[in-house]
Amino acid sequence: MKKIEAFIRHESLDLIRDQLSNMGLPSMSVSEVKGSGRQKGYTESYRGSKTTIFLRPKVKLEIVVDDADVDRTLDTILEHAHTGDPGDGKIFILNVEEAIRVRTGERGATVLAPHPEGASAE
Repeated sequence: MKKIEAFIRHESLDLIRDQLSNMGLPSMSVSEVKGSGRQKGYTESYRGSKTTIFLRPKVKLEIVVDDADVDRTLDTILEHAHTGDPGDGKIFILNVEEAIRVRTGERGATVLAPHPEGASAE
């Protein structure tokens, strides 16, 4: 199993989420974050005072997938997050040693499987 952490622009989220869900990969965590990379800061004026902002707003996606789903997950993120402009984001891939569903105690790849149609979500 792999954990994919993707820092992307806000406007990319809906397309990525929809396509991953249609591919049978609906589970993800989404956080609003701020960060800095190679982009320069931008200047804002507030009450006559200029301030340089270095932390840009981004969305952080965290998705744990089976090893076989890594490439298609990455392809989806790259397809919808890429604009070619600075600030498109970054993706990190980490190994996941174990996954456990708290409600049932299930372990391993079965934890990643979506619920059958009509079943209630956790």
